[in-house]
Amino acid sequence: MEKNAKIYIAGHRGMVGSALLRKLQEAGFHNFILRTSAELDLRNQAAVERFFAEEQPEYVFLAAAKVGGIHANNTQKAEFIYDNLLIEANIIHQSYQHKVKKLLFLGSSCIYPKMAPQPLKEEYLLSGYLEPTNEPYALAKIAGIKLCEAYRSQYQCNFISVMPTNLYGYHDNYDLQTSHVLPALLRKFHEARQQRLQQVEIWGSGNPKREFLHADDLADACLFLMQTYNGAEPINIGTGEDISIKDLALLIKEVTGFQGELVFNTSMPDGTPRKLLDVIRLTTLGWQYSIELKQGITQVYESLDWHSEPTSVSLTS
Repeated sequence: MEKNAKIYIAGHRGMVGSALLRKLQEAGFHNFILRTSAELDLRNQAAVERFFAEEQPEYVFLAAAKVGGIHANNTQKAEFIYDNLLIEANIIHQSYQHKVKKLLFLGSSCIYPKMAPQPLKEEYLLSGYLEPTNEPYALAKIAGIKLCEAYRSQYQCNFISVMPTNLYGYHDNYDLQTSHVLPALLRKFHEARQQRLQQVEIWGSGNPKREFLHADDLADACLFLMQTYNGAEPINIGTGEDISIKDLALLIKEVTGFQGELVFNTSMPDGTPRKLLDVIRLTTLGWQYSIELKQGITQVYESLDWHSEPTSVSLTS
């Protein structure tokens, strides 16, 4: 990408989009086209078409999405599939229509089958049944990947797809009903310490294992791939290392300074037993993560202002 190129980051106020914007600014890029969800409803086909016609972006990072944890996915299934399908279809099609030089689509590791072998290789996509607790979101993300593949095949568009593992970072969602596991635990332990509680409840058994990547590392990987990778195959982005939910809780307990006990509510769903990405394709290209989990969680926790952090599921744009 040229330093003066017109770059559109869809979802620039979300956790991933804001990390992308910071990383690009640090790298010397400056010609950004940005719209909030109030300024541009990405579900509106006509509005997205007008935006691309007026602004003519040269490069697109598609980070806008409706996101949330297990509870949000289970209670808002229609919105999770409908909103995400519309967002990605509108942006990918207009990127083709207006001859965008390159587009990077951010998928998700939840696209892989629930019982796929571990670690998860890119070729496992569509090889089995999805995890029911996030199936609508996963189906929408799979559709986005296939859209990129189809426009590449039929129209020779340079559209690439990446699959991040579980993310955390600045500007995350801390609503206990809608957030992902790591920010939810941060809030639970913080409030328990503030209120001098004796216990913190953890949803599920604590046995499932998850991989976590700082959003700033993801942004670095996306910039690396935007500059160096032009292949048709999707690329996993992760650390290649995982941790049990119980051990994650103990780590967050240490970071927050909570002194009480953990109680596991086994009536709540565990979700996929394990989700670890195979990152050989990415590391072979020459990229690997740099922010260790404890370091990253500590940085995020120390940066938080609990009176102003967002606490609801929303379109991350």
